[in-house]
Parts: sequence; structure tokens; C-alpha cells
Amino acid sequence: MATTTKPNRNPTLADMMDRLDPNGELADIVEVLNETNEMMDDITWVEANNKFSHRTTVRTGLPTVTWRKLNYGVKQSKSTVAQITDTCGMLEAFATVDKKLAEINGMKESWRASEERPFIEAMSQTLQRALIYGDSSKDPEQIMGLAPRFNTKDPKKAPCAVNVIDAGGTGADLTSIWLVGWGPNTVHGLYPENSKAGLSKEDIGEEAALDPDGGEYRVLKTHFGWDVGLSVRDWRYVVRIANIKESLLKSVPPDENSATGHNLYELLVKAVAKVPSLSGARFAFYTNRTIETYLRLQQANSRNVQLNLADVGGRRVLSFDGIPFRRVDVLEFKEAQVK
Repeated sequence: MATTTKPNRNPTLADMMDRLDPNGELADIVEVLNETNEMMDDITWVEANNKFSHRTTVRTGLPTVTWRKLNYGVKQSKSTVAQITDTCGMLEAFATVDKKLAEINGMKESWRASEERPFIEAMSQTLQRALIYGDSSKDPEQIMGLAPRFNTKDPKKAPCAVNVIDAGGTGADLTSIWLVGWGPNTVHGLYPENSKAGLSKEDIGEEAALDPDGGEYRVLKTHFGWDVGLSVRDWRYVVRIANIKESLLKSVPPDENSATGHNLYELLVKAVAKVPSLSGARFAFYTNRTIETYLRLQQANSRNVQLNLADVGGRRVLSFDGIPFRRVDVLEFKEAQVK
């Protein structure tokens, strides 16, 4: 069964907000983020160690040890390391509402918050897409997500290729299931040095605005900002089940008599077997609602006891080997085949 480290050493966004905002003024924002981006329930947040970037030293090889005989020496050896640098991106939005409309609604903060909610949801979805598909080598202003790091099955191209499982689908209408173990020493989110984690909100106040015809009116303006990054310190705690095709999903797990079809249970077993340990990290599977539906169907039709419903944070969620599933709808059937 999956275990977690102590909350104060492995803080989620909600934990960080509780510390930085004891009056609970940002609690509603966190709730909206969690509703539209279930990965936010799990991510560990760590302050970057070099202003807007985070440098991590990763051990790539162990030293050689020797069984020594009497009158024989031991050759010196040392471990090998590599440095990885991840950067933070700046995600921002301005929300404006007509001041007169606000006055008609009694200038209530609750009304204004409801008008600003779509902006928070848009930022949440944009961040979620970047956490999966963001590629700073193509779009320097974005963060580097998971998919560009785990985009090959060839270990000669990248050592982490051993953690990419091929589900067998072909074409360009594919998707993936991700298994991630969050923690300060494994995989975690970043926020800039000497700043606060999470989404910030600033009430700018009243300003002049122009309509499409050049007419001026007064608005109430709010600025939302989120400086955020992703660090994969230990790639062994990320597994990608790639090349899943919707037409190959079956409500009953395929067997040796089936010519085609994804055996989701078998793929999950292989994924869990890839990680070195289920201790010391907060694990979760991430998938879209279509695959989650077929997982439930295969569980019901096969009576698989390892795939079941469990109480996680007061909610009934699908889990496998004690690891919860989170719904991430940006994982659409639009991925190219991972080769």
C-alpha cells in the first residue's frame, strides 16, 4: 500500500496556503483549483534554490566496492553525478468587471469572486496542460512538463525510457496514463526563491477601460499570477503508460483468446513494478475520464480486488494497490505514438 511522508515535509498546495494565508482568504481559490485540476491535491511544492530556477544534483552511478583479500588492496572509486536545472514560468491573467454592474450587485465580494472564477479555472487548466505537455525547448516561456521528458522507449536516447510502457496503440490519436510519486526528493513543483507558493491575487481597484468602439467606462480590476515550475529530481518515480488507443479499450479485460485490446490491469501492474519504492512519496495515477470509465468496467467485470474504490480525503476514488486515480482531462486522445 502507498505511504506518504509527514505533511510538513511533503506539503501540498492546500498545506502551503494554510501557512501563508491563516485567515483563509485564498481558500476558495484552492478549492476551485482542486475541482478543475485534481493533480493539485498531490503535488509537493519546494522553493527554488537559484531565484527563478532550481538546480538539482542527480546521482547517475554508484561507486565500485570490492571484496578484499589479505595482503591485497582496494582500488579507489567514486559515484557519478549530473546536474539538472529546471526553471519557473510566469502564468498571469487580468480579470475586469464593469463597476456599474458590481454596484447593481451590491459590490459584494462573493459576486465579484463568481465573476472571476472562470479566470482561475482557465489558469488551472493551462497549468495542468503545461505540467503534462509543456516544452520549454519549443516555447521558452513555458515550463518543461512530463511528456517531453518521457518521450522515447529507447534507453540509448534517455535513461528514463525504461519507465515508458508501450500499450501497443499506433497513430496520432493516443493518450497516456501517468504514475507519479511526489516528494521533495523525487518529483515536485517549484516556486521562485523568496516568494510564495501558489496562485496570487491582487485587487488593483478601479481603472478606466475602453469598449470595442473606443468608449470609456470604469472597471474593477484583479490580477492573478502564478510563478511555477516542475522538477523531476528522480525519474524512477515517474512511469508513463503510453500509446493507449480509445478503440482498443474494452469493458472486459482481454485474455489469450482476444486478438486486440488493452489489458489495463496488466499495464498498471507493470507500472507499479517500475518504481523503486512506494515509501517516502505521495503516489497517484493520472488519466482521463474515458480510461477511468473503462477501468471501472474492467474492475466490475473481472472482480479484480487490487482495483477498487477507496476513501481518499473524504472522497470515494478508484485506486490500484492503494494508489488513487486522479482525473486529468487534458490527457486527450491526441498524443503521437511514443517510439
